Amino acid sequence: MSTPVTPAAPPDRVLTVAVFCGSSPGSHLAYAEAAARLGRQIGEAGMDLVFGGGDIGLMGETARAVRATGRQVTGILPEFLRYLEPPLAKGEILEIATDLQERKRRMLALADAFVILPGGLGTLDEFFEVITSAQLKVLPKPIMVVDTDGFYAPLRALLEHVVHQGFAREEVLALCRFVPTAEEAVAALRVALS
Repeated sequence: MSTPVTPAAPPDRVLTVAVFCGSSPGSHLAYAEAAARLGRQIGEAGMDLVFGGGDIGLMGETARAVRATGRQVTGILPEFLRYLEPPLAKGEILEIATDLQERKRRMLALADAFVILPGGLGTLDEFFEVITSAQLKVLPKPIMVVDTDGFYAPLRALLEHVVHQGFAREEVLALCRFVPTAEEAVAALRVALS
């Protein structure tokens, strides 16, 4: 699936990638490994990170890897999750949001692109927020879905089913790009954002 065209950022502006992913590590080591590789790839590409703010699960893996490259890490953490998902011990710009909706609004506003790693209901909610906004043409930013070990094969099949049953147009399938690895996600972002 191809991604929508996004105007290139001015050369002096650092691009920021929002990563949506689980606050849990998941049941397979491959998920945490993909999160760490994604963070490293984002940082090595000279991009900054905005994420859910917690130092746990795949969120923490991604953020620590970006931070280790010296890039900026911004966490958006709802007040009620402050003690359930404690922020990074150091090196994170932390914004406290009033609720989950404000967290999403801030992340969508700060991000130039989105990458979705494996996660639970919150991650799916964030994915559908950005793809719906892209469908409505209010958020023309690249969306990459990292399909680690086929985790998102059912999501891809669901999107195709929705289209085939007449509830969305075929163009919806071009609003995000499914890739098997973190490396391919960042490589595709570099092209989409250049």
